[in-house]
Amino acid sequence: MLTLKYITEHTEEAVQRLAKKHFDGREAIEKVVALDKERKATQVQLDTTLAEINQASKQVGELFKQGRKDEADAIKNKTAALKESTKALSARMDELSKEMTDILLTVPNVPNDQVPEGNGADDNVVVRTGGNLEDLPKDALPHWELAKKYNLIDFELGVKISGAGFPVYTGQGARLQRALINFFLDEARNAGYTEIMPPTVVNAASGYGTGQLPDKEGQMYHAEVDDLYLIPTAEVPVTNIYRDVILNESELPIKNCAYTQCFRREAGSYGKDVRGLNRLHEFSKIEIVRIDTPEHSYQSLDEMIAHVESLVNKLELPYRILRLCGGDMSFTSSITYDFEVYSEAQKRWLEVSSVSNFESYQANRLKCRYKGADKKTVLCHTLNGSALALPRIVAALLENNQTPEGIRIPKALVPYTGFEWIK
Repeated sequence: MLTLKYITEHTEEAVQRLAKKHFDGREAIEKVVALDKERKATQVQLDTTLAEINQASKQVGELFKQGRKDEADAIKNKTAALKESTKALSARMDELSKEMTDILLTVPNVPNDQVPEGNGADDNVVVRTGGNLEDLPKDALPHWELAKKYNLIDFELGVKISGAGFPVYTGQGARLQRALINFFLDEARNAGYTEIMPPTVVNAASGYGTGQLPDKEGQMYHAEVDDLYLIPTAEVPVTNIYRDVILNESELPIKNCAYTQCFRREAGSYGKDVRGLNRLHEFSKIEIVRIDTPEHSYQSLDEMIAHVESLVNKLELPYRILRLCGGDMSFTSSITYDFEVYSEAQKRWLEVSSVSNFESYQANRLKCRYKGADKKTVLCHTLNGSALALPRIVAALLENNQTPEGIRIPKALVPYTGFEWIK
């Protein structure tokens, strides 16, 4: 959530920066500014009334001491009326604060100056590429055919048990999943991240804290009886560890990682681009999360990008890193870098990670703060990234490493799988 200070002091700048995300924020922001002016005026009126009550109470005491009971009673009656007015003023203050918050929850984060202009995926900027494209034969199979050929993933059984988008991994396919999870977690721990095992359901406060609510309410699975949500990413529970927390600057940056199952309704997703593992309702993912100071958060972002890049390099996958344009960014992000790996069999790039800096946007919603050396309380910056999401990594590994002898396992994974080939 954008801070009230930023909106009131930089109103026109906020409107212009939001336009890069193709969000017309003028009406909402001007409404918030107007509400804030009324709130401040109401606060002055409330403070003045309370001062009058305090002064009157002192007068009543003095008048009673002097035996001037009638005058004292008259002032008491006036004070009673003033106290009733303070209740109304306090109630109006609460209404104004709630109305401002409700509006601000619908306003996305402003993009960083480095974010390029653009409408969608075609306008994203390629920052860097790496790895070698595989020279596969013309009859190379897509991963859903390879999964069937080698008994790795049963998509039809998943439909029987749960529905489309809930695959069942079997045999070497299940072992490959577990190997990737352990490999990614070990790499994160080696990079200094503390492993967390969080719940995979969260309350509404957690969803609002990281910005999934109200923006993506329709994309989350909701257990209505208990008012709990299945997490779309470990970002939600891990970042919410620091909701309503004041940290010491010496504790920052905080570096956490977590493996969880993730759940997304993906409503409206159809067609060839969602076949097989390309888009699922349930999948495994390792998330890295950082809580940092504003001065250091962009160094943290660079370190997180380097960490994810090291993973795709160790998996020997061809990849590219994109800086997302304003029109392709998420609601909460200030800047995002996407990692895509190339699927030679599908002849397309597959997104496997997003690494984002949210600056103070999530922290303001979370009330996640730290005390600096001057003892002042400051909003933290929050960052997160996939390191990595498994489905499309598995798809690329199967497709790019297929040979007439079977599917080759990258060397870095062999100690985790216990086998060098899928045959």
